[in-house]
Formats: sequence, structure tokens, C-alpha cells
Amino acid sequence: MTRMSRARVARRIAAGAAYGGGGIGLAGAAGVGLLLAEARLARRRVGNGRSPHAPTADGLYGAAYTVPGQPALRLTMLGDSTAAGQGVHRAGQTPGALLASGVAAVAERPVGLSTVAVPGARSDDLDRQVTRALADPSRVPDICVIMVGANDVTHRMSPALSVRHLSAAVRRLRTAGAEVVVGTCPDLGTLEPVQQPLRWLARRASRQLAAAQTIGTVEQGGRTVSLGDLLGPEFAANPRELFGPDSYHPSVEGYATAAMAVLPTVCAALGLWPAQDERPDAARREGFLPVARAAAEAASEAGTEVTAAMPTGPRGPWALLKRRKRRRLREPEPQAAESGEPQSQASA
Repeated sequence: MTRMSRARVARRIAAGAAYGGGGIGLAGAAGVGLLLAEARLARRRVGNGRSPHAPTADGLYGAAYTVPGQPALRLTMLGDSTAAGQGVHRAGQTPGALLASGVAAVAERPVGLSTVAVPGARSDDLDRQVTRALADPSRVPDICVIMVGANDVTHRMSPALSVRHLSAAVRRLRTAGAEVVVGTCPDLGTLEPVQQPLRWLARRASRQLAAAQTIGTVEQGGRTVSLGDLLGPEFAANPRELFGPDSYHPSVEGYATAAMAVLPTVCAALGLWPAQDERPDAARREGFLPVARAAAEAASEAGTEVTAAMPTGPRGPWALLKRRKRRRLREPEPQAAESGEPQSQASA
């Protein structure tokens, strides 16, 4: 599928989400039916070694940066098993812990992490998760990271309905005052248990949803980072290194790769990135595009960020497409999640 046709499909899905239509089928109903059969076989192999749960990583990171009278930044992770960190065994290996420690290092300020993501969740669970994230009006998160979409594809959720739930979640969080970064649907065509020709169908469905998620998120004032291609060529070339033992969830290295891609956008949303990096760089093929075209571009390229720009233009709303430089992340010290704020159990 070309990027222009993907842009048209994404616009149709987003329109269905906005106006209550059913949208279009992902990759065709028959193809998705076959994909489902393969996905069921794949899910039988999914686990976290011996447990389907993700490590509890909630707590304070970067406690050494504590300054009396200055509150910690608050980061909340929402979404599915990818946001929760299923597939690793230590709290410091989860994407939430990696992002919290990375933000703390950039901001030189402690970061309190809270995880409401649930392994196996679909976009229709986001409303419940947002309610949990906003339960205390005096502790609204400064930044929320949402990773969701894979289970929507494998469970045949209508793409328009999926985007509608995501858009509503982003809108609620933004209205409450939180910045929002969405890691869009990963490329399911990289899963080893899914064989050709269903890999192609999985990839097509994943990218269609990712592009539509970008449109829905940007229209509500959030930012997106493409995980599709990030978890595509790199994972396909190194499946033993970047996938965990279940061949479904990322490994320690895989989560670190994803967190590296999301961290610059999280920092930019918090106003922590250098001002010169906020200007589009033509040498990196960055610039302003109609939001649907930017969404299609992002769905095809690793770690690409899309954020709202002009509210209208010759082809409707426009967005800024950026390819930010990634920073290396190291696993936080084990005691990092145990110092400072009281822990709250993850919803795994």
C-alpha cells in the first residue's frame, strides 16, 4: 500500500471515528479472519516466562535530583502489555521505568511513575484507565504515554471504534492538563508465529490503524511516535535479540529500543528538549504536512513523531513531522522504584 493510499484510508477511519461510522475493515474481513486464526496460535505462546503479569515498576525515579519545595514530575503509562512491560522480569526493564529515569536525567528532576496499563487491553479499556489516572485531581499527571492497538487488530475491533476510544482518552487527559504521547500500533507482521502471507495482512492492518491513531491523537492535541516500523525492520532483522522468549512481546533490548524512540517526544512535550531541536530540519526530511499525509509517513518510518501544527490549511489540518535523535537509555538501579513515593500496584 502506498503512503498516499494509506493517508486516504487513515482519513476514512478517522472520519468514521469522529462521526460514528463503522469505518472500513482492516485488510479485508476474510484476510483478518485468517489472521485471527494465526493470532490465536501466537497468543497461546504469549507469557512472561511463567507469569502473564508485568513487573510493578511504580515509584520515584531520579530521587538524587530532589530539591526541597520542588515536586516530582508525574508520568503515567496507559495501554496494553507493551506499556506495562510484559515479557521482562525486572521493574527497571519496563518501558515506564526506562522513560521515567530518562526524563529524570534530562530534567534533572525526580519523576514519579504510575502504571495503569493492563496486559491484553484494547482501546475500549482506555476510558477506565484514564479514570484511574485522573482519580486524584490534585495529582494530575504531567505526561501520559499510551501504547495500544495490537490487541485491537488481533481481536478484530473496528478501526473507527478503536480510534474513537483513543481520541476520547487523549481528549480527557488533555482537558485535565496532561501532555499525551501515543506510541502507535506496532507492526504485527514481525511476529514469528504469524507466517506468510498473513504477515503481509498483519503489517497492512497494523499500519492502517497506526496512521488513523495518529490523526485521532493529533486532532485532540496529543503527539504520536510510530512504533510500527521501529518494531519492524529492526525486530525482523534481530528477532532473537529484540523479541522475548514468547516471540510476541519485546525483550529487554526491544523495550529499550522502543523507549529510546519515545523519550525525545516525551521530553519535547514537557518542554525539556533544546529549542533548536523544535525547528524542522530539512536535512532530516522534517516539515509541515497535511495531517493524513504526515500520519501515513509516520506509519512507515521508525520513531517518527507527529504533532499538531496549523489547525487548517489547503487540505485540512496540518501537522509537524519530526525524526528526533534518540538517546541511549540504561536500566535504572533496582532501588530506584522503591524510594520516594508509595508504590501502587499495576493493573496487570
